Amino acid sequence: RRSSDLTLVGGMAIVKRGATLLLPMPALLLLVLFTGSSCGLREGDCEVCVSFLSRFYQFLKDKNVDFTSASIERELLKTCNEAKGKENRFCYYIGATSDAATKITNEVSKPLSNHVPADKICEKLKKKDGQICELKYDKQIDLSTADLKKMRVKDLKKILDEWNETCKGCAEKSDYIRKINELMPKYAPNAANARTDL
Repeated sequence: RRSSDLTLVGGMAIVKRGATLLLPMPALLLLVLFTGSSCGLREGDCEVCVSFLSRFYQFLKDKNVDFTSASIERELLKTCNEAKGKENRFCYYIGATSDAATKITNEVSKPLSNHVPADKICEKLKKKDGQICELKYDKQIDLSTADLKKMRVKDLKKILDEWNETCKGCAEKSDYIRKINELMPKYAPNAANARTDL
């Protein structure tokens, strides 16, 4: 070969024919790995998806569920039936709720049956529906230090919703605060003890 046909890259000779560059297979693989766009999840991406599927996978292992796509899908539908808040919205997006318009539950059950990690499943789901990875959990309120009088009524209602409680007959902010203080020992005993210690 003429020296103009060969190029030395990283200690490897690469054959050049006309305008086409031919790479040996190991070099081609490395080139693809290092120059390909990385579409992996960043820290905090798909927060609800990764958390929900990680806990769901652990639940399946703890319950000794048969790792077939069909049995996983059955358990997913049961779990989603009881999901609340952002996790219920996630279930809606993948079609695991009765009111969902589309159904891509197989995009969860099949990879889980092959023990694919939750973050990889969520990465694939993100490509199908970007809304899935936009879901984030609401910030948790530290009831032991929160000043309920300075909170908005909407946030006070959210606390009661998380406890599956309502405030019937509540018209004023003070009514919601009274109800939360009344229920706090039942749902957040540590916070209730910390508040009385102040």
